[in-house]
Amino acid sequence: MSFRPSAGRDPFFDNAKFLAITLVVSGHLVEDLRDVPVAHAAYFYVYLFHMPLFIVLSGYLSRNFTFSSGKARKLIGTLAVPYVIFELLYALPRLVLYGRLDVSLLDPYYLTWFLMSLFLWRLSTPVWQQLRRPLVIAVALSLLSGTSRLPDELSMNRTLGLLPFYVLGLMLRPEHFAWLRRRRVRIAGAVTLVAGAAVALAVHTEVRTEWIRWRHANDAIGVDDLTGSLIRLAMLAVGALLVAAFLAVTPSRRTWYSGLGTATMYAYLLHGLVVKVAERFYGDWAATPAGVAAVAASGAGLAALLCTEPVRRVTRWAVEPRMGWAFTRLRRPG
Repeated sequence: MSFRPSAGRDPFFDNAKFLAITLVVSGHLVEDLRDVPVAHAAYFYVYLFHMPLFIVLSGYLSRNFTFSSGKARKLIGTLAVPYVIFELLYALPRLVLYGRLDVSLLDPYYLTWFLMSLFLWRLSTPVWQQLRRPLVIAVALSLLSGTSRLPDELSMNRTLGLLPFYVLGLMLRPEHFAWLRRRRVRIAGAVTLVAGAAVALAVHTEVRTEWIRWRHANDAIGVDDLTGSLIRLAMLAVGALLVAAFLAVTPSRRTWYSGLGTATMYAYLLHGLVVKVAERFYGDWAATPAGVAAVAASGAGLAALLCTEPVRRVTRWAVEPRMGWAFTRLRRPG
């Protein structure tokens, strides 16, 4: 079976998306093992940049978004409807395990927050493209969002907190990625990633986990607004640096996983169902450095499996539902 991307796609972005989703899946698999120091350090390190990486790529690939009928329909079919479906699907385990059915379409549960936030970010795309200093404004909004306890509805804390990464993606151009592929930059990227891992190993117990989740206001994490704003600014800078370093070492040629990178939304939305089941079977074997490594490595296999064509064929109704029946026929101009 072939997973080669279409001839018109740049394999660099598909490679980056697949490697990023591997980090996401592995990160969620080891989340329940954070009592093991190496697992906590790895979790902290990966969470510094894995979702910022996805968001930057999403922003870059959303540069041509407009409010045209075709784009609006695609937005509904690829984000809004899957969001509703997976909100319901992720509510089922809570019903089975705890006898409680909690569904709130405005308050995303678990990993569905990304669909909600990406929907809102894409709607705002034309606005950012009209501003003279969009990244400065986005950073200001991100910092200001930490000064208030925003409602959970619409995932407001994450939507505003991580907004600069989306706007950064909108501002990037092909020449920026070409610069990242230079040999010296690639070497610097590899050194940066290794150094970042070493620093994360040294400081992960000193930094509260909530900073890397972007879910709460400064006072809820226990700091004043000045300290919180400085920490958030540092998190934005570190995230951007690690994203650049990761992209610098990402292969630009076609690889065995390039085709899988075209279907990362399948892995993102489906893996949580597997993680919620797998966590219930972790034993003492998993709470060791070797066990953590095995669990993390299984994340790569799970990510690859969920991006394959057989899985896509079975689950397309939920991830990429056909919505033609819901819309009127587009009128051709003239």
